[in-house]
Amino acid sequence: MESLPEQVLRHIVDVHCHPTDAPSISAESMERLKITVCAMSTHKADQSLVRDLATSYPTKVVPCFGYHPWFTHTISVGLRSSKYEHYRELLLGDKDSSPETISAFDELLPLLPEPMTLDEVILDLRRNFASFSSTTAMLGEVGLDRGFRVAFDYHAFPRRLSPFTIPLEHQLTILEAQIDLAVELGRNVSLHSVKCPLATVDLLNKLKIKHGPRWERIRIDIHSCSMNPQVWTALQKGHTNAFLSLSTVINSRSNNMKALITACSSNRILIESDFNDIDVCTERCIEMLKIVADVKAWSTEESWLEGVPESDWGVVRRLEANWKAFRDGGEKL
Repeated sequence: MESLPEQVLRHIVDVHCHPTDAPSISAESMERLKITVCAMSTHKADQSLVRDLATSYPTKVVPCFGYHPWFTHTISVGLRSSKYEHYRELLLGDKDSSPETISAFDELLPLLPEPMTLDEVILDLRRNFASFSSTTAMLGEVGLDRGFRVAFDYHAFPRRLSPFTIPLEHQLTILEAQIDLAVELGRNVSLHSVKCPLATVDLLNKLKIKHGPRWERIRIDIHSCSMNPQVWTALQKGHTNAFLSLSTVINSRSNNMKALITACSSNRILIESDFNDIDVCTERCIEMLKIVADVKAWSTEESWLEGVPESDWGVVRRLEANWKAFRDGGEKL
């Protein structure tokens, strides 16, 4: 992958990546990093890892605190119950189960953690946000995923999946509570949405009515957006605070990637790596940047000059302006 000079790289923002997921992260790799990255957390154990990374590299890392839909089964939304009762009710429900399903549940249960309560999750997020200003920390990664199945061991490779999915209503309850906190604190959101575009749109419409003018204070980024271009067009018309970001690791699998770039307003598009190896994030972002430049017919800066008129901006300047509008929220838009 052809790189870009350091003076250009300093203006690129990877709006969604997972560097604390990789054992390869090191002081040397962080020193080599020339772009800015938004580091996502996803479950209980990595909230502190993201916080520590951002504290160590405040000019390079935007910390993002949140609980990913893949781990929402570990959160109880009601009164605290026993581990068995929580997971049995959530994963098995009231339906008659086959012997194979019961056997899978019996194998999975000892591998699952004691559930947290939703109140504990919100308190944890509130504490982390208190350590960072509204422009230096956001909510993420949170969202909805209709297709995910709970893994027997998430960190194993290859990952063996159980037959159990997490009910969408359970995911929605946890997501809404997290976004409610983001609205209260004026925090932007990196949102995961897989195989549930209508549920995502319905929730955003509900939150817009629920929070009124405060909804416009925050920005929502649909990360690695895989929505139909027509769905996205309607969403960006209905929500002036909605952005999308794209990654080659996810979006290059889709036939509608270029149509989605075309449909997205030029001031609402962002780029990301969605990668866990910090040494590869820059390369993945440059890949996506050049695809956006090609589709939008924007030039790519090969050097950096100050005072360039907007009419002569290339893709890096345009994406940087989009990031600043996203980062700064309603007051600056």
